[in-house]
Amino acid sequence: MPILNKDMTLCISLAARPSNIGTRFHNYLYDALGLNYVYKAFAPADLAQAVAGIRGLGIRGAAVSMPYKEDVIAMVDAMDASAAAIDSVNTIVNDGGTLTAYNTDYLAIARLLAAHKIPADTSVLLRGSGGMAKAVAAAVRDAGLSDVTIVARNEEAGRALAGLYGFAWLPEADGATAQLLINVTPLGMTGPDEGVQSFNDAQVAASQVVFDVVAVPSETPLVKAARAAGKRVITGAEVIAIQAEEQFVLYTGVRPSPELVREASAFSRQ
Repeated sequence: MPILNKDMTLCISLAARPSNIGTRFHNYLYDALGLNYVYKAFAPADLAQAVAGIRGLGIRGAAVSMPYKEDVIAMVDAMDASAAAIDSVNTIVNDGGTLTAYNTDYLAIARLLAAHKIPADTSVLLRGSGGMAKAVAAAVRDAGLSDVTIVARNEEAGRALAGLYGFAWLPEADGATAQLLINVTPLGMTGPDEGVQSFNDAQVAASQVVFDVVAVPSETPLVKAARAAGKRVITGAEVIAIQAEEQFVLYTGVRPSPELVREASAFSRQ
């Protein structure tokens, strides 16, 4: 990485629980491609001031993580179709003081569902109702899956998300089962919810594929249980690599090679 200098372009992330994954991913690619950029993660004490700082300090871009994906909508100047379609933001790009919101989560989920060849008649339990859950639900719907139940304790948000795509809603998963289990909550994430398995062993045993969008750790309790049960697994590490690659392109205008993306992804998890 080049020595810090006045001309260096800064990109950041805004998250309640920052990790080193994005920082290591982006900085690895900056270094490999010889770009005069640097990336830094932040846990904002005041979200509105943080977003204002993007504009005021000329920060090129910001990744937006839970729980801010919906809150930042009122703070940007424009919504790209990728974010407007699901009212959820995971990327902000600053073009000369104009802040435009994007969502690369949707693309990542859609690519993974296609790569794992999830049949359209697969039954789904999707746990979560926040901004990331919106991206997942939209990608699931667009993949042709319709037998989907949203599991969310927040009845208003859960019913709203389910109604948006014609899905069912349950406040708790309890004894419900499905062929595809998707966790889009912080359960299992490093921090207060670390060690919590978002679906129980019986649900894992009854499933065919288990998808946990939690990226830190990539081997969540749910993922470990699924692997132990011999199920196909899709991890949050796969999600973050794809969505981060798209963010990188938005910030820099450079598309790294697939090999470089694989290297950066592996480095980010060390």
